[in-house]
Amino acid sequence: MKVTKYELPDADLSYYANFFTEKESTEYYTLLINEIAWRQDKIKVFGKVYKQPRLTALYADNQKPYSYSNITMFPEQFNNTLIKLKNKIEETSGHLFTTCLLNLYRDGNDSNGWHADNEKELGKNPVIASLSFGQARFFHLKHRTDKSQRLKILLESGSLLLMQGSTQHYWLHQIAKTKRKVKPRINLTFRYIK
Repeated sequence: MKVTKYELPDADLSYYANFFTEKESTEYYTLLINEIAWRQDKIKVFGKVYKQPRLTALYADNQKPYSYSNITMFPEQFNNTLIKLKNKIEETSGHLFTTCLLNLYRDGNDSNGWHADNEKELGKNPVIASLSFGQARFFHLKHRTDKSQRLKILLESGSLLLMQGSTQHYWLHQIAKTKRKVKPRINLTFRYIK
């Protein structure tokens, strides 16, 4: 398994390119598309209400809600597929995770705007484990104060991106819209809710 450590100021990022094989990735993608209770929440942007430009779901080993962008989600219980994925990530990363926020990007119009995973329930230096299945999409990062610091990572199917340390304090990230013809992508972000 190839690991790339990114040397960035105020960040701790590790990218595991083939965390799962192509065969495993295809199997997990199919299971997740069919097993997950996908939903499309509405978000308020500058006073206007829109449908979120992707489908989401929240799963956990507890009942703790998770809030972002004026949306509060209440988790479903982890199923066997998510437990298997969580166990492998915990084994590799050495970190425990309680909760998984899933995103389904159906095509190039589905996106996630600039943000940080810095909600107070995640604690001071949250560890975010981001797993991708399906279509590869670019993950953009930019430093909050040093505008010269930017990075673009192609998140491939079966890959794991681990964000740790002060990353969420100093960096914003997004999955931008694309005009290219792209197939669906599932992203799972495992996190620890205190």
